[in-house]
Amino acid sequence: MTVTKRRWCGREDSNLHGLPHSDLNAARLPVPPRPHAWLRGPYTCDPERCEGIIRCYIHLTMTNAPIEWAVSDAAIDYPAALEAMQTRVLDIQAGNAPEMVWLLEHPPLYTAGTSARDTDLRAPGRFPVFDAGRGGQYTYHGPGQRVAYTMMDLNKRGRDVRQFVGQLEAWIIAALSAFNIDGEVRDGRVGVWVDRTQPGGAVREDKIAAIGIRLKRWVSFHGISLNVEPDLEHFGGITPCGIDDPRYGVTSLVDLGRPVSMFEADSALRQAFESVFETETVIAAPPNVVAASG
Repeated sequence: MTVTKRRWCGREDSNLHGLPHSDLNAARLPVPPRPHAWLRGPYTCDPERCEGIIRCYIHLTMTNAPIEWAVSDAAIDYPAALEAMQTRVLDIQAGNAPEMVWLLEHPPLYTAGTSARDTDLRAPGRFPVFDAGRGGQYTYHGPGQRVAYTMMDLNKRGRDVRQFVGQLEAWIIAALSAFNIDGEVRDGRVGVWVDRTQPGGAVREDKIAAIGIRLKRWVSFHGISLNVEPDLEHFGGITPCGIDDPRYGVTSLVDLGRPVSMFEADSALRQAFESVFETETVIAAPPNVVAASG
């Protein structure tokens, strides 16, 4: 996909786009702007087409290849998914494969992030527990929860981890808006939350989506999980994401009164992803892994 965009690159808001400042002196003399020698992100530009002096624009051409969008119909065991992600990351690093978003479900299990505390695993024998290697603490995966693994090359996106996490949050929030749900982020609480506080009542906020990523040479894997219709009682075997404050719980689309199918959730996620990441997706075959037994 090639898209030409016209961006303001003057002093006031150039940082919003990762563009270098124009070299206009304090007196605003009619001197030519600094050449646009380098741009972060999936853009190329032609500095000779910079228009004007005081109002300086350049034309950017987005040259990202479409991102593959793959969906596994059957539940996938966690170790098989982790191995498939690691293989794909290596292929992306080597230039042998495009970026991919892989949507799937897991059988009931718990994963431990790099900050997981032993005390947060309340029911050790309830479901299998896996060391995820991603950031974060304990989380639950299981049927009715859409997991979206994002294998994306941040070398083409400015190597900005905070920006990338912000885009993941914005992606989820945009998808939720398709079902008239106001998702929100909170300082100190990773993921996307829904405010369920009743008028005059105590504060109540429930988490509807989790985020956890890992980077290898600036290529990401792991990703997000959105609760569509999981068994919320299964979250009781852990302290989800290490948050044990009774004001904060876990919810899902169905729990919020939205009888959304997985197909409908996937459609909303895809549309929101293309909008937030300003890229095209193409349907692709999922990684060749054996489905979970039983």
